[in-house]
Amino acid sequence: MVDWAAIESVFLDMDGTLLDLHFDNHFWLSHVPVRYAERHGLPLEAAQADLKGRYARVAGTMQWYCVDYWSEQLDLDIAALKAEVRHLIAVHPHVHDFLAFLRRAGKRIALVTNAHAKSLSLKMDCTGLAPHFDAVFCAHALGLPKEHPEFWGRLRSVEPFVPERTLFIDDSLPVLRSAQAYGIAHLRSVRRPDSRQPPKAPEEFIALADFGELLPGALGR
Repeated sequence: MVDWAAIESVFLDMDGTLLDLHFDNHFWLSHVPVRYAERHGLPLEAAQADLKGRYARVAGTMQWYCVDYWSEQLDLDIAALKAEVRHLIAVHPHVHDFLAFLRRAGKRIALVTNAHAKSLSLKMDCTGLAPHFDAVFCAHALGLPKEHPEFWGRLRSVEPFVPERTLFIDDSLPVLRSAQAYGIAHLRSVRRPDSRQPPKAPEEFIALADFGELLPGALGR
């Protein structure tokens, strides 16, 4: 359990943390290759190989998370394609319960995501999570992804927080390591970001199987 008396601010990632990463994995690994192959007259296997290389070249950068970048690079309307499979957007179990608990406990709640504003808008529209947050921060507005060590200083300039009294939950190990290096004291990873994939190794971080684990009472047992 988290020592809630020691926590003032709670920072939460979106994709793979609050939301099931199945949507994003399906979108980039299945839906985009099909549409890319159709658009450019390629066999599906060739489209998949081309995209795999493109993804790898920008992984962990702002371009990787940018809807406009991929629309230009692939000559596809990425935002429209995401809307085609919006029915796959899903909230992980007990997330609503957890956010309601944080509100009752008087914690400052911020969504801190690398997602592009267009993706964020679609997902908030589909899930209704937006009213739970005191603030929402897209890395694009700060000019650096969360993996970058300077991201946290930029975030602190617009969202004052005490690292020693902040809980941050994210499914990305590089992002968690970046936050840890900055001094954020309370960190949790997510054991199964994609509900249809096997659990991830937690490495050096405590991993949540379910947000109910953070709740007092029956859900947290």
